[in-house]
Amino acid sequence: MLEKQSVSTGAFLAGGGEMGDLTRRFDWAGTSVGAPDTWPQSLRTAVRIVLNTNHPMFIWWGPDLIQFYNDAYRQTLGPERHPSALGRKGRDCWAEIWDIIGPQIEHVMTGRGATWHEDQLVPVTRHGRLEQVYWTYGFSPIDEDHGVGGVLVVCRDVTREHLAKIALQERETELARVQAIGRIGGLEVDLSTGHRSRKSPEYLKIHGLPPEAVYESREDWLHRVHPDDRVVAEGQFIEAVRGGDREYAVRYRIIRPSDGETRWISARSVIDRDADGKAVRLFGAHIDITDQVEAERAIRQREEEFRTLAEALPHHVWTATSDGSFNWFNPRVYDYVGAKPGELGVKIWSKVVHPDDATASVAAWTRAVTSGQPFEIEYRLRSADGSYRWFLARAVPARDEDGRITRWIGTNTDVHDQKRIAGKLAELNATLAERVEEKTRERDRIWDVSQDLLLVTDHDGIWHSVNPAWTRTLGWSEAQLLERTAEWIEHPEDIVKTRVEIRRLARGKATVRFENRLRHQDGSYRWLSWTAVPDQNLIYAVARDVTAEKAASERLRAAEEALRQSQKMEAVGQLTGGIAHDFNNLLTGIVGSLDLMQTRLNQGRTDRAGRYIEAAMASANRAAALTHRLLAFARRQPLVPKPVDANQLILSLEDLLRRTIGEAINLEIAPSERLWQTLCDPNQLESALLNLAINARDAMPGGGKLAIATTNTTVGAADASSSALQPGDYICITVADTGTGMTAEVAARAFDPFFTTKPIGQGTGLGLSMIYGFARQSNGHITLDTMPGRGTSIRLCLPRHDGVPEADHALPTRDRVAANGETVLVVEDEPVVRGVIIEMLHDQGYLTREAADGAAGLRILQLDKPIDLLLTDIGLPGMNGRQLADQARELRPDLKVLFMTGYAENAANAEGFLQPGMDMITKPFDLGHLSQRVRDIISG
Repeated sequence: MLEKQSVSTGAFLAGGGEMGDLTRRFDWAGTSVGAPDTWPQSLRTAVRIVLNTNHPMFIWWGPDLIQFYNDAYRQTLGPERHPSALGRKGRDCWAEIWDIIGPQIEHVMTGRGATWHEDQLVPVTRHGRLEQVYWTYGFSPIDEDHGVGGVLVVCRDVTREHLAKIALQERETELARVQAIGRIGGLEVDLSTGHRSRKSPEYLKIHGLPPEAVYESREDWLHRVHPDDRVVAEGQFIEAVRGGDREYAVRYRIIRPSDGETRWISARSVIDRDADGKAVRLFGAHIDITDQVEAERAIRQREEEFRTLAEALPHHVWTATSDGSFNWFNPRVYDYVGAKPGELGVKIWSKVVHPDDATASVAAWTRAVTSGQPFEIEYRLRSADGSYRWFLARAVPARDEDGRITRWIGTNTDVHDQKRIAGKLAELNATLAERVEEKTRERDRIWDVSQDLLLVTDHDGIWHSVNPAWTRTLGWSEAQLLERTAEWIEHPEDIVKTRVEIRRLARGKATVRFENRLRHQDGSYRWLSWTAVPDQNLIYAVARDVTAEKAASERLRAAEEALRQSQKMEAVGQLTGGIAHDFNNLLTGIVGSLDLMQTRLNQGRTDRAGRYIEAAMASANRAAALTHRLLAFARRQPLVPKPVDANQLILSLEDLLRRTIGEAINLEIAPSERLWQTLCDPNQLESALLNLAINARDAMPGGGKLAIATTNTTVGAADASSSALQPGDYICITVADTGTGMTAEVAARAFDPFFTTKPIGQGTGLGLSMIYGFARQSNGHITLDTMPGRGTSIRLCLPRHDGVPEADHALPTRDRVAANGETVLVVEDEPVVRGVIIEMLHDQGYLTREAADGAAGLRILQLDKPIDLLLTDIGLPGMNGRQLADQARELRPDLKVLFMTGYAENAANAEGFLQPGMDMITKPFDLGHLSQRVRDIISG
């Protein structure tokens, strides 16, 4: 009450400009507000504040929402509401927007608190038209004693700012769309506040950053730069900022965080500076140029490849710009004209072209450059020695994606020789008719005088033309021979093969040295050797009468066969004499030992039986070894070829060889590095090397040196013609001694069986012959190089094999010999051998069935009786063992077979002889060995 009294009636309405004056003069008593002196203090205070502020303000008071406003708010009203809005009810004044502001006013009047609205669209009719006006305003309650008495409005017309902000957003959206289309990332860096930056969405996409990285720091950017480019990129940025430049451009790589890929970035920026030149802000555009960099790299690589290729070509290669100016020549051009690189300008090049060709070449080049069509012309170019040669010049334009010519690529090809030859051809063509006539006369003369039989026939074998030699050779006239086939004079045995050969010719195959017989007019037959070639529908043939040559060849063959038979009989005589001598000695040992054993047994004395048995077995084993040597010489002993490392085999024999040759002889082994493998019987190879070492030892009674060396060698077609080896790869083992050597006569017979220079009883004469047989049977060869007093060198060559050497396998143990009741069919034509084998198998627990030949064995196999193993000799009378095994496998596919052989010419080295489930044992054999082999093959 004191405060009310201190302010006189109407004093609170003082000031306020135009609206203050209107407010003081307004008849408030006619409204629900009443006269000013009755207004509550809160209303008085609010009105006083409104009238005396420069900010647009407005009051709604009481239930009728009577309106008050100031001069600043008056500026927002049109003549439609000012000054009529003063003292008027709010709902009546603002009916057109009441649906917007009405709920907001009610919210405040009902005591629910103030409201605030930004950029609120409130359409207002001003100056006769409805305007879309945006407001930022707040509704606050004006309290009185019993609650909220009115609403105080603080507002501002923000239409301009709102529209400007919308326009800015649209521009930013458009800019972002343009950046996305152009793949350009926008960047703004505030250089005055610690390099804080703002990035566009496309920048974030290019750099592989999440949306929240829009305000990343300089350190974040630097961490993303590739380590190899980090120092350069940061240095250029700092230099640009600290310097006076307004534009800044750089290329560097980043490691994109989103996927770890390395990408090339091109950054171009504009730097804003203040009056003092200090950088305050940077605006940049970033583009991912990875594809461009890779394309540039590919272009450079292609350009380098083109240059390399052009420099390597033997032709002249050159390039020109799109307007036809020459800008590069390869070294061939400079070498030809005798100029240094870079000296071939237009002036010098014009002097290189022959004066008579210059005008035409310039015109052709101008047309090509103007039209874009390929350039081609022949002209003469002067070389460094002053002579001219003809060249064919060609050039084509290289174009970009839009079809524009970027450059010309050309070549000069030397056609001087072709031009010269073309001139000669033109000269020859001028005299062609004359020369054809002369050649025809020459052909006719050759046709008439030739001693060879010339023939023209068709694909059906009908003769169309023959030369006179036919009549001289066979007696038939030309008329009798032509327009028919030759079947009427062909030998009956040759008709079929002649027809086959004619069909081959008809298919386009040439004939060389085909032979058949044709009947002479006197009834005898002549042998003809043919050479023929097909040409279109005709066959051109030349035949030669080889009847006399055939007869001479047959006589020579008969003479050679007689000589071979004579030599064979001489060798057989030597062989049988040697065999009889050695076998008599061996049989004496066997028979004597058995006779003594029988005598002692009759006397009841068994104390020395074991000694006699051992003596008989030793003689028998020596006989077996002699038999193997004989078969080796005859190339009929059964070998067991395996992949062999000759170096390893020789080194494994070193101790045995040293003990064999003694301390007086120095042994040197020189294995070749990376020696190839060979395929042979390793046991036979060991035996051969041991025999050679023994021979060398005997040739050096006073001591010396024995050298064993290995090497790889290749025999070509030319070498094979002069040696006994087929073309191919071989490993060679050379055994050389420093002994007495051999005379030419001894060396010529060194490989003969039973030939020896050793004293009687010290050699069989089968050592070298056995090695020779082993080498030939293994598809190799052995040679001897010797001279009296100079020693002997023997070279053993065996074919190369690409397999892997087999590892040594432990011998089977004897505890696997016992049988389990299996049945063995024994087929052996020798009763004693068959009986011994049957008895041995019974002792081992096997069931047996026996047959004396293949037919009897086959009948047993046809019975429905169990048989686990077929044990058969190969050399059976009638059906041999292999034929029996084949028929047995047809009856019993899984039947296992063990062959026995003492003479196995076909089994020795034939591939495919032993099929799966088959094996072979060589006679003679001891029963223990046979038992083990039977057990092994049955056990699988």
